[in-house]
Amino acid sequence: MDPYTLGRDGLVALLDDLAGPQPAYRAAQVRAWLARGVDEPAAMTDLPAGLRRRLAEVFDEPPRVATRSVADRGLTHKILLTHPDGESTESVLMLYPARDGSRPRAGRATVCVSTQAGCAMGCPFCATGQAGFRRQLSAGEILRQVTVAQRLLRGDEIVSATPGAVLGPRVPDHVSNVVFMGMGEPLANSDATLAAVRWLCGREEPTFGLSARAVTVSTVGLVPGMRRLGALGLPVTLAVSLHAPNDALRDDLVPLNRRHPLAELLDACRAWIQVTGRRLSFEYVLIGGINDAPEHAEQLADLVGELRAHVNLIPMNPTPAVPWRAPPPERMRAFAAVLERSGLAVSLRRNRGGEIDAACGQLYADYAVASGRIMPVARGAAARLAARVGPQPAREQR
Repeated sequence: MDPYTLGRDGLVALLDDLAGPQPAYRAAQVRAWLARGVDEPAAMTDLPAGLRRRLAEVFDEPPRVATRSVADRGLTHKILLTHPDGESTESVLMLYPARDGSRPRAGRATVCVSTQAGCAMGCPFCATGQAGFRRQLSAGEILRQVTVAQRLLRGDEIVSATPGAVLGPRVPDHVSNVVFMGMGEPLANSDATLAAVRWLCGREEPTFGLSARAVTVSTVGLVPGMRRLGALGLPVTLAVSLHAPNDALRDDLVPLNRRHPLAELLDACRAWIQVTGRRLSFEYVLIGGINDAPEHAEQLADLVGELRAHVNLIPMNPTPAVPWRAPPPERMRAFAAVLERSGLAVSLRRNRGGEIDAACGQLYADYAVASGRIMPVARGAAARLAARVGPQPAREQR
């Protein structure tokens, strides 16, 4: 069983079943180890040896680090985990060293975690969506992506022995931020996602000890899940992936829009702000010749301007068998300028990890390609978009 899926009462019942009635504090000891990222009973040194052996018999086997790919001069690490059932998932550790003269703790170590093996949302510009959905991840499978990163930051031999550069100076020795932006739609696996959020920064002790403001959950607009996340009462950050400023275009770029169109999605965004008091952010992948025209920027400003949200513009990263690319830099800057003139806070992301397929939209567990499985391309969406926008100028196809 996955120890992270057991609530406090479930853990008490398990311990009593394995070794007879236990002291009241025993379950708290196990939870404290789990919150520190220690999920191997043999390492839980304050437990009786017999109980550790019994727990080792019933706790599920943790995933194995299959490969670690490194980019950006050692600051981006893509980690491929293989699970006991043979499934694989990817996560990304991004390092932001402290500036010269500041303490190492002032740097950041951010883990981008996956919540599903594959994804069912079908966004045609995203490699994960092209690969399709295979299964949900449990809360423990999500959290273990964080614990593997913790071990990497500590220099754990089992992780650092995999190929890759040594971590540089002025890097924290612990994970400081977690973003739910890897493979899958987090709120389509909301039970496990919410459980993982509670383990990371919830109010019930013990937790991983992260600030709620250091946790970001991304969604393409699964409205019921947004409302569930808001009901947690934790000031996490919500990032909504828009990618289009009108329903007609978004129906093709984000097929979920046909179920939860923009009017419904924006109502949920207003409710989030009202319930949490937190500003949210909108993610917008810029695709050359598709959603990057000045009129798209004007529509986007009209759409979200009242929410005073932050807009994060993301140059599209190349994905398998999709002909689209990011617009030229000057076109992206012009798009951002339209939003800024409307009073919106805007950032144009500098993507990390592109050379190892670790950037936004590129995670698809590349073992699928290596095994000869061909990822399906969203040909219908591509054809409809091509018909709508017409031929693209040559400079926008680069």
